[in-house]
Amino acid sequence: MAEREEVIEVIDLTEFRRNRSKLQQIFGDITKQSAAKQVAIGGAAGWFSGYLFLKVGKIAACSLGTTLLLVQIAQHQGYIQINWNRVNKEVEMAKRKVQLEAKRQYPHIVNDLQRFFQENIFLAGSFAGGFFLGMAF
Repeated sequence: MAEREEVIEVIDLTEFRRNRSKLQQIFGDITKQSAAKQVAIGGAAGWFSGYLFLKVGKIAACSLGTTLLLVQIAQHQGYIQINWNRVNKEVEMAKRKVQLEAKRQYPHIVNDLQRFFQENIFLAGSFAGGFFLGMAF
């Protein structure tokens, strides 16, 4: 019996992906579709994101509010003592660190988003509309 050897070709896409931003890697296929398909996909994704944002936001707000209320009650009743001066100092240090990091990375993100929205106006516009509709429900 003769054995057959199969030839498998491996395609290396790392060079292709290296020159593209994250948004282009994710939405690269959609941008080549028709405008109607871009609007449909963008609107559906926006609606889902807006709806999810609203639900998660409500849960997060309720959790945070309940936690703050319980901490205040526990402090008032004498179960815990909070050094507010130290808390304020730590918050200010964290705020400065976040501001420095944001200044370092922020311009890059804004330029990438601006270029993406300019190149994919149908997708971006329908996503924004869908997002606001999702938040309405």
